[in-house]
Amino acid sequence: MNWKALVKTIAPTIGAALGGPAAGVAVKFMGEKLLGDGLAGEQEIAEFVLGSSPEQLAELRALDNEFRLQMRQLDIDVFALEVRDRDSARGLASNTSLLPQVALSVLFIGGYFALLFFLFGGEVALDGTQRDIAVCLLGIMTGEIPRIMSFWFGSSQGSKDKDKALRPAQ
Repeated sequence: MNWKALVKTIAPTIGAALGGPAAGVAVKFMGEKLLGDGLAGEQEIAEFVLGSSPEQLAELRALDNEFRLQMRQLDIDVFALEVRDRDSARGLASNTSLLPQVALSVLFIGGYFALLFFLFGGEVALDGTQRDIAVCLLGIMTGEIPRIMSFWFGSSQGSKDKDKALRPAQ
């Protein structure tokens, strides 16, 4: 089990920090509060989280509020950092050549449709294990197509409406 996903489920603010540029701050905070050691690394914290009792996980949930308050005092919004980190790929692409992104997108989508053709075209016969692997690969690739589309075309209209509603009136 992924310990960071578990932390994000139980303590969303700390989990968001672990997934972004504030990860070091979150690890130090968790080391101090959970292990009593501000120098504890990710490995020690991962072992603690994965071996925690329900009471210790409840303590982690309570620590999330304390961490959120500390971040507010420092005027840091870890959720905004998480979004900014994700948006940096578009920013990098707009400041440099788009050739790598175009090449990877074309290669991925071309490979996806080639796999579809080979699986459902009837030209290639696969035995049971090969077919299972190909179908699993097709499922993984199908799940990634929306990510490529949202990179090129942006997010959903509902998300844009939400962002517009959250912006302060000018």
